[in-house]
Amino acid sequence: MKISVITAVYNNRSFIADAIESIISQHDVSVELVVVDGGSTDGTLQILQGYGNRIHYLSSERDDGIYDALNKGIAKSSGDIVGFLHSDDFFENSKVLLRIVDLFVRFNLDAVYGDLKYVQREDPSVVVRFWKSGAFESSNLALGWMPPHPTFYVRRDIYQKLGAFDTTYRIAADYDCMLRFLKQDGFKVGYIPEVLVNMRVGGESNRSLRNILRKTREDYRALQRNKIGGVVALAWKNISKISQFFIS
Repeated sequence: MKISVITAVYNNRSFIADAIESIISQHDVSVELVVVDGGSTDGTLQILQGYGNRIHYLSSERDDGIYDALNKGIAKSSGDIVGFLHSDDFFENSKVLLRIVDLFVRFNLDAVYGDLKYVQREDPSVVVRFWKSGAFESSNLALGWMPPHPTFYVRRDIYQKLGAFDTTYRIAADYDCMLRFLKQDGFKVGYIPEVLVNMRVGGESNRSLRNILRKTREDYRALQRNKIGGVVALAWKNISKISQFFIS
C-alpha cells in the first residue's frame, strides 16, 4: 500500500526542513509526499524547491487557512492511505509509516492512530506533554475522547466517501472530521501504543485566549453536529488533557 503524507506550510522556514527530512527518511514503505504552501514569502518555498522530485507534488498559492490547504493536498494525493505531518512536527523514528502500513494490511483497517508527544519549540528534546491515546471504544466519543489528529491515518477512499475537512471550522475541523469517521458503524480502527509524532508547542488552537474560546465553541458545534454529545462531552474532553502534563 502507498501512503500519502500531506504537509501544509506557510512562512515556516525555521522548521519545514525538519518535517520534510522526517518524511523522506521513512524506511521500507512507499511514500508520496504532498506539500501545499500557502504562498510563503520568508524563504520556505526555496527550501522546498531544493528537495526536487523527492517532493512528489508541490504547490504554492494563497489558501483559505490550513484546512483548505489540507483539502487541496487530499485532492492531489494518490496513496491508498492518507495522513498529515504539520510543518512544525516530525516523526518519532524512521519506522513510523512502516508500522502504520503494516497494521492496515494485516487487519484491513479503515484508520490507524497512535500516541503523541508535545515538545518545546526550540528544544524538541524537552517533552512538555504526552498524549497517550489508548484503544478505541466508540462509547468513549461521548466522553470527549479523540485520537491525536497528527497520528490519524485513514484510507483515502474514506475521504472520498465521507468528505474531508469542513472549512467553516477554523480550528476544530480535524475534530469534526474524526468524529464523522469514527461514529460510522463498522468503522475499523487500529491503535499503535507508541509515540508516532512529535509536535512542537505553539499551535494555532492554543495561541491566544481568543483562539481557545473559539476552539471550545467549535468543539461543541462538532459534537452537536455529529450527534455525539454536548456540554458533558466537551467538559470531559478538556479535563482529560490535564493528565497529559504529568510526564513520568
